[in-house]
Amino acid sequence: MLFDSSIRKELARSFGATLVVLVTVVMTIMLVRTLGQAARGGVDPSDVVLVMGYTVLGQLSTILSLSLFVAVVSTLSRMYRDSEMVIWFGAGRGLMALLAPLLRFAWPVVLAVTALSLAVWPWANQQIDELKARYEQRSDVDRIAPGEFQETANGARVFFIDKDTPEANVASKVFIATTAPDRETVTSAQSARLTVQDGQRVALLNQGQRVETLLAKPGLRVSEFVEYGTQVGTASSASRDAASAKTQGTLALLADPTPVQRAELGWRLGLALAVLNLVVLGLAVAVVQPRAARSASLMFALFAFMAYYNLMNVGQSWVAAGRLALPTLVLGLHGGTLGLGLLLLLARHNHWSPRALWRRRAAP
Repeated sequence: MLFDSSIRKELARSFGATLVVLVTVVMTIMLVRTLGQAARGGVDPSDVVLVMGYTVLGQLSTILSLSLFVAVVSTLSRMYRDSEMVIWFGAGRGLMALLAPLLRFAWPVVLAVTALSLAVWPWANQQIDELKARYEQRSDVDRIAPGEFQETANGARVFFIDKDTPEANVASKVFIATTAPDRETVTSAQSARLTVQDGQRVALLNQGQRVETLLAKPGLRVSEFVEYGTQVGTASSASRDAASAKTQGTLALLADPTPVQRAELGWRLGLALAVLNLVVLGLAVAVVQPRAARSASLMFALFAFMAYYNLMNVGQSWVAAGRLALPTLVLGLHGGTLGLGLLLLLARHNHWSPRALWRRRAAP
């Protein structure tokens, strides 16, 4: 019991230090990325901290998994280098006996990762999408300044107003250039006002002209109008009709059998299953020689973590493309990883090696 408590205390110290470092690194990276999005007009500069916070919160499950894996590998590697494992083995306890204290330490992390992946991950993505959508809707109309050409978020339209008016929703001498796959349109009007009709922002142009060019046919089509309405965006209070798979709740994913939703469900379940697999793998790969390099086992652990999560990404893309079923992914990847970790752990525990097996087979 004394050994179990001491190893859990060391795991807690290593886990806490690793978590602080990884969160700091991820926050720095996300801050730079979010500032770049704000500079390109994809995020409101006043929402940079919110977007960064939601992004880090969504990635917290991966950060916790990596922190736990690094803590297990670094703690056990140090015990091997300092010959503390010799005392453990000399007391008649094998390597498999370490699995119980590791799991007792890891179960709160497993519960946290499960809650983060199943509930917090879609909520954080939904908040980020709402912030970006709100700013994109604002950027189409509300950021138009007199005397400046303003392009919409999707690049399909260019707005221009000659001068502002005392009323916020009224402008004078309006110019709109629209580009579609099959036509180009230039619309000009003496004045315009913004209204909301059926949840859509509509610009009502007065006393203007519309010039339309069909790309597949020669010639122009010119028309004059007294009043003409064109949609310029959704109302700011309207929400998106179709949410992406990352923003849908886990129960909604369970009720939707489409491949994209199944792939997202497999990713969330995989994050929870990967924590247990990483504990077993960490115990199996932490065996080092006392004279070996201090960072050898840690570098191997990082490469193993990257390979595991890259396989999860590949599996998610295959499920989304319909090339692989979700149960096959879960059993093949996560079940196979668990089986490989347990097999390697049994080999370490029983001191199996190709040389020993060959000698045992060659013995009369």
